[in-house]
Amino acid sequence: MSAWRTRLRRFLPRRFLRSGTLHSLHDVWSPELGNRREVVVYLPPTYGRSRRFPVVYMQDGQNLFDPATAHAGDWGLLRALDALAAAGHETIIVGVSNAGEARIAEYSPFRDEKTGGGRGDLYLAFLIETLKPMIDRRFRTRPERAHTGIAGSSMGGLISLYGFFRAPAAFGFAGALSPSLWFADGAIFPVIASAPFVPGRMYVDVGRREGDQHVTNVRRLRDLMIAKGYHAGRDFLMVEDPNGGHDEASWGRRFPAALAFLLSDRGASESRASLLA
Repeated sequence: MSAWRTRLRRFLPRRFLRSGTLHSLHDVWSPELGNRREVVVYLPPTYGRSRRFPVVYMQDGQNLFDPATAHAGDWGLLRALDALAAAGHETIIVGVSNAGEARIAEYSPFRDEKTGGGRGDLYLAFLIETLKPMIDRRFRTRPERAHTGIAGSSMGGLISLYGFFRAPAAFGFAGALSPSLWFADGAIFPVIASAPFVPGRMYVDVGRREGDQHVTNVRRLRDLMIAKGYHAGRDFLMVEDPNGGHDEASWGRRFPAALAFLLSDRGASESRASLLA
């Protein structure tokens, strides 16, 4: 059991944790992509009051909360987000379902000869121009860039990383768990290298059980981010999970502390320790 879970359980027994709520938005139309998808919105336990909350737009939304809709297991985020809320990290999560067979195409702006891709900019336009205004109208969000994040895993991590640099006016922080940096022969690296410095926070991780190439790529990204002027432990955090694989269980286990880092104004030492405990 990770350190942050132990601390929360010590002070907040299960019966005292207040629960957030899930709201489904069905058949959300994307004029940019010409398709529809399901969107699940998590509202934190104190949403019933008059406060406004930051928002994180997450990819592969069907895998976050419900094993019945997940492709290969879910992240189990509902309980974890409630515990984070009890610790003072409350946020709205917008889980955006992927488009099935079009997932790879939408999660990469780069075209790969073998696996496709190339619709990533249209997907970001959907998030920014269609979905975000809808969410801001329907829910009490903090719509400013500083309070709007993007996150995902694997190919969802790739588009989240790309979105942070491609749309700096929209996203103030990003989480990329096990991002597919290999895609299209590592086309993301020169994009980041040539992009201007974007103020904000970035979290990136990898599981060592994913293989040497994945670990090498994430370390390369870390070095690139530091060379661009990001400070490890302050506005950038890279974590290597010694027991992590390329799977939903690993991402679900790491995400709560990653989110705490992205939402917190404090340093990363506590988040790093809890991830690796």
